[in-house]
Order: sequence, then C-alpha cells, then structure tokens
Amino acid sequence: MTAMSSLSTSPYKGTRDYYPEQKRVQNYIFKVWKEVSERFGYEEYGAPMLEPLEVYAAKTGQEIVGEQTYRFTDRGGREVAIRPEMTPTISRMVAGRRQEMAYPARLFSIANYMRYERPQRGREREFWQLNADIFGADGAAPEAEIIQLGAEVMKTFGAKDSMYSIKLNNRQIINAMMHDYLALDAVQAELMVRLFDRKNKISNEEFRDQAIEIFGAEAAPSGLKKIAELLVAKGIDDLPKEIADTEAVKEMKELFETLEAVGVTNTVFDITLMRGFDYYTGTVFEFFDTHPDNNRALFGGGRYDGLVGLFGAEPLSAVGIAPGLSMTELFLQTHELMPELSTATEVYIVVVGEADKAATKLAAKLRTEGVNTELDNTGRKLDKQIKTAVKKGVPYMLFIGEEDVKKEIYNFKDTKTSEEEKLSFERVVSRIKDHRRNKANQDDDLV
Repeated sequence: MTAMSSLSTSPYKGTRDYYPEQKRVQNYIFKVWKEVSERFGYEEYGAPMLEPLEVYAAKTGQEIVGEQTYRFTDRGGREVAIRPEMTPTISRMVAGRRQEMAYPARLFSIANYMRYERPQRGREREFWQLNADIFGADGAAPEAEIIQLGAEVMKTFGAKDSMYSIKLNNRQIINAMMHDYLALDAVQAELMVRLFDRKNKISNEEFRDQAIEIFGAEAAPSGLKKIAELLVAKGIDDLPKEIADTEAVKEMKELFETLEAVGVTNTVFDITLMRGFDYYTGTVFEFFDTHPDNNRALFGGGRYDGLVGLFGAEPLSAVGIAPGLSMTELFLQTHELMPELSTATEVYIVVVGEADKAATKLAAKLRTEGVNTELDNTGRKLDKQIKTAVKKGVPYMLFIGEEDVKKEIYNFKDTKTSEEEKLSFERVVSRIKDHRRNKANQDDDLV
C-alpha cells in the first residue's frame, strides 16, 4: 500500500488566502472605496456570483467569454458563468427596474470575480473590484464625475497628481480613425483595435509586422505612414483633419475642460487607448501609475450606452469605473502610502494563577461595554501569554490574578511602550475608548 499524500496548503492557482494581516489591507481599501462612492451620492447594491452565459456573450468580448470565463452547464442544463465582471450584471438589474428607478441612478458595488488567465503581478484569477456606475445621464458631466470619483479615491489614499496620470480616448474617435482615416473594413478595424490595445505590451517591430499583416502588402506602406502620424499626436489638436472635425473630438475637448474646472488636471489624450470590452460606445479612460517600478495601467472605465437595451428595456446611457484591489495594493506599496494597520482587538487578558473564572467574567463585562477583548484561557505560563499578546499586536494587556479580583484594581499595560498602571474597571474601559477615539481620528486623517 502506498502512503496517502498530504493535501496541499496552497490556494487554487491565481487566487489568494487572506490571513488577518492581508484582510486588514483589503478592508482598508474597501473602506476608502465605499466612503468615496457614498461621498458622491452612489448607493450600494449586490448581485449573484453566477449569471447565464449569454449575459456576457452579447457584448463583453470574445477573449473574456471564450478564453477567460469560468463556465459550466448546471444540473438543470443551463449554461452559466462565474461572473468575470460586473457591468453586464448591473445593466441587467437596471433594465429589470427601468421604469421604477430614479435617474440619474448612481450605483456601486464591491465584489469578487473570476477569469481564467495567466496569473502575474497585480493580476489574479480571482480578483476584487469597486464598480461605480451612473445611469441616465448624457454628455461630458457624468463622464467627468466618474473620473473625478476615481481621482478622489486616489487622493483619499494619499496619492499626489504626479504619482499617476489619467489617459483618455473616445471610441467614436477610434472608429473614425479606423474607418475614415486608415480606411479599414470591419474585420481589419477590429484586429487593429486589438493591436493598438497591446501597443505598449509588444515591441515596435512586432507592432509594425502585425499592422502590415492587417493592412495587406499593398496598403501597408500608406497605412503605416498614417499610423506614424497618429502616434506623434500629443493632444487632440494634433489629430489629422479627417478625425479632428468629428463630433467626438468636440465632446472630448469639453470633457477635458470640465475635468480641469473640478481640479482634475493630470489628464492626457492617448490615441492608443482602446479598452478591450466591446460594449464601450464613447469616452474611455485609464488611470496609469507613473512610478518606474510600477509603470502600468491601474484601472479604467468608460461610457457604455448600449447594454441596458440588450435586456429588452428602453436604451439608457451609462458611464462606469472599476478600480481593482490588487493593483490598488501594488500602487500603495510602490508609493509607500500603505498605512500601519493593526488588529481590531483592543485588550488581551492575561490570567495570573487560578483566576480563570474571574477572568472569564471580566472579559464578558468588558465586551458588554463594547470593548474588543481577547481572553487567554490556555492556562499557559505568564511569559507565553505575554508573547502572544505582543505577537498579535494587541495594544493593551490586562493582568488579572486572585488579589486583583479582590481589590477590583488591575494591572493595565501598554504593549508598545511597556508602561504599566493600576486601574479600576471603569478606568480600563475609559482608557481603551480614549485610545479608540484617537485611532479613529488618525484613520480619518488617512481616509
């Protein structure tokens, strides 16, 4: 008989375990997302983890649906998918209450998703995102608001404008570029959009060779020349006339002006920005880290006016943004913006001698007063109990022995400074709540 091999302690590839110290980071990021979203008047919603596959097949994009979606047939014979994103889901939900909702509808969620893609730094198979969307508002104002919300998230994390840039483009400008300027047919245009979307991830030689293949040998010389003219454009005013005279360019100029008026000035027009989803219909944008150690897209979003109409409801305009947990965490670490995050436990009761029952009663009494209390009920020696409290980072220790119970005066120790004092129960509660208020004020300064 062969010995049974032990089970692996590793999580499923591309997913993460969140031990308490990682969970504190996650909760901190989620807290900022939630507070900023609510600051802008957005209301929280929730949605199922599973959706019919057709919800994504309609507009999400073949790469996501065909190659990255976790999909299966359920026991009822239905084709379903673990959600790879939230935009189609919230569009379905809005369509379901199209006539009942008040517009503009500002909605947000913080949820997890799964995509079967190659795990790499900042990109995992299970990932968490904030999704904030505004439905039923046209023009540059809601687009500026969504981008401003993203900028406010960054500012709340402590980021300065110089730490990131906001790249903008417009799918209507992209369409004009592909069809009117580069004279591509529908198939060629789709291939070229995908190529431009990978522009910064491949070499110039690879980009050129693939562009030649898309154009065809005869049209390639002229086409490559036109692409070169596009790539040297530093702003909207540098675009070729065939694109510059479009309505989309006017809308883009208005968006830049609106953003500047609300103090969002670290913006740049980027003709290569495509955003991979098929459902975008207008403005698209990405927040981009400028640090040389993490020089990459952080998160993005854009306008998608067609999705609600796919669910049989009257079409409705929509703009959204979706910051991700892992990229946010990398940004904070790279720029040294991650605050010191500690345990929620406020006091650790160290039991001296035979005071177990009294310590249990005292712990219950503290919890009744709203104090987060951990009781060491192991019966271990004093030094081991103290080491545990220190290792866990609990800010205070409360020592209780038989004499302390009689006098109702307890040794109260600051774990960090090792300062000790003798306090009554009421003073212990008061000291801990003072510490809590001070910590809350410090957290408010961070958020």
